[in-house]
Amino acid sequence: MLSENEKKRYDRQIMIPEIGEEGQEKLKRARIVIAGVGGLGSPIAVYLAAAGVGTIRIIDEDTVDISNLNRQILHWDRDIGRGKVDSAFEKLSEMNHDIKIEAVRATIAEDNVSQLVEGCDLIVDAMDNLPTRYLLNRTAVEMGIPFFHGAVRGFEGRVMTVIPGKTACLQCMYRGPLPKEKFPVIGMAPALVGAIQATEVVKYLVGMGGLLTGRLLLYDGMAQTFTEFKVKRNPQCEHCGDFKRKE
Repeated sequence: MLSENEKKRYDRQIMIPEIGEEGQEKLKRARIVIAGVGGLGSPIAVYLAAAGVGTIRIIDEDTVDISNLNRQILHWDRDIGRGKVDSAFEKLSEMNHDIKIEAVRATIAEDNVSQLVEGCDLIVDAMDNLPTRYLLNRTAVEMGIPFFHGAVRGFEGRVMTVIPGKTACLQCMYRGPLPKEKFPVIGMAPALVGAIQATEVVKYLVGMGGLLTGRLLLYDGMAQTFTEFKVKRNPQCEHCGDFKRKE
């Protein structure tokens, strides 16, 4: 049940017919993981906290560096040297006292990823490297947890939503090696991509609208265009292929 304070706080989104009080209660009951609270994770966490998602688990191993501040809006000058999850926990907790923030300072790896995401309804990908993204993708597929992918580079970004057992997964698009690299980015790109990811999460939790399933949305900030590509599930995919289902 929503408290009177929550009804007032979320009044404008409760007015949306597809949400209403029932949808707001679904958001309140939700437990989600945001993997990374940097450029993408900051706007994702801000908007989902503001929307009233009940429990948000943030996972990140890094400390705040001055070079983060052009895009990672949860972190300020005073936070340089602090753990990103500690900085984010402080801001998000102050932003909305009606929700629970779980801050986990950890490196996402083979030996802990299942434990880190256990008990949550979905995983939001806000990472900055492909190896960890694919590890999260595989874990989501194996555990049957929806996976919300987003990535940025320069003025560009991409978004795709994965529903295990029903749609193509991130690995279905994989070709070639997995590079680890430092890449350019301007703050507006993760802000926009992160907002789209957060929108996908709210729609999924409430059960409304059309998701970016089987579709990869590409954003080009230089040309100010959006382009959409269909992504078909690969029967031979190492993560979600037919042979995996038979094992």
